Order: sequence, then structure tokens, then C-alpha cells
Amino acid sequence: MGYEQIGFNFQTGTKLVAGVDEVGRGPLAGPVVAAAVILDPARPIEGLADSKKLSEKRREVLAEVIRERALAWALGRAEVEEIDRLNILQASLLAMQRAVAALQPQAEFALVDGNRCPRLNCPAEAVIKGDERVAVISAASIIAKVSRDREMVELDQHYPGYGLARHKGYPTKAHIESLQKLGVTEIHRRTFGPVRKVHEGS
Repeated sequence: MGYEQIGFNFQTGTKLVAGVDEVGRGPLAGPVVAAAVILDPARPIEGLADSKKLSEKRREVLAEVIRERALAWALGRAEVEEIDRLNILQASLLAMQRAVAALQPQAEFALVDGNRCPRLNCPAEAVIKGDERVAVISAASIIAKVSRDREMVELDQHYPGYGLARHKGYPTKAHIESLQKLGVTEIHRRTFGPVRKVHEGS
């Protein structure tokens, strides 16, 4: 049974089906941000795709359309302290859980990108590569990516010199070099290898 078909049936049925995705598992800095979206079958959106495969400009445009046309959308997040305390997988699941809980109206079913689901107040199914295969998950990936990227651009103003607006906290060569030069900030994840090395002075 194809998930494309499942997504089609859900959107034309009576269930309120949420797509759920997160962004920010790999970066050395900043939160992990999740989004949950319930699309409106009466207001279809063309061009939904995995956020990583869209240009920044296209993501921005689609994010505005999704916010305008969706029946509901919400964000959830896990902060750096939670990532370091829980581990990145558990923090990602927590962010997704928070996003789904914030939906109004509440979802009756959730399709979650990846291979495992957070604990939710509705039935859910994990979909491998769901952000590429299911429109409502693609919508969630776009909302999450645009929201987190904007936040990292803002954090760049507060933590100059690290290049956060460019690499969004990911472990680029330039980011690691700036960490070694400027040191670890409160928005860096101390349990992540490159940050831990600098923090411990090794």
C-alpha cells in the first residue's frame, strides 16, 4: 500500500490527519524544531516537497502558503539543555510531541517522518522518507525548516563570529574553526563531539 495513496485517502476523508517532521538533529548549536500540519483538502497546495530539496526562497514562499491555507499548524521545540540532557533522538521526539499537542483542532491521526513515532494523544504511523513521499509531511518539514532557519539568523546577531546565519549551526569547517577560536556559547550542544572537544579543552 503506497503512502501517497494513504495521504490522498486521508485528505479526502473525514479524519484530521497531521503530518509531523523535525529539523535540527545534526547541528552543533540551537534547538531542534518540529512542526505539525493538517492540510485542508479544499485548499490544495502545489509544489510541496522535502524542504531540503527546495531553495530557500521557494521554502519561504511555500511556508507562507501553508500557514495561510492549512486547517492547522503548530511548532514544537526542544532546547539545547534538553538535547544535552535527554540525547538528540529523545529531544526530537519531544519536539514533535509538543508540536502535535499544540494543534487546534487536534489531530485524529498523525503521519510522522522517520522510523519511530513520539507518544501522541492520537494514533500515529512512522513513514520512512515521509518528507519526500507524503504531502502533509512535506508541509511540516517546510514549516519546521523555515522557522528554525529564521531563528538561527536571529541568533547570529546575538552570537556574532560563528556564522550561524550561514550554516544554521551545522558542523561546517568554518563553524568548528570559530568554535576553536571563540569558544563554546550557551546555545552550543555540549554533548556533541566537536563542541565537547572544545569545551573540555582537548
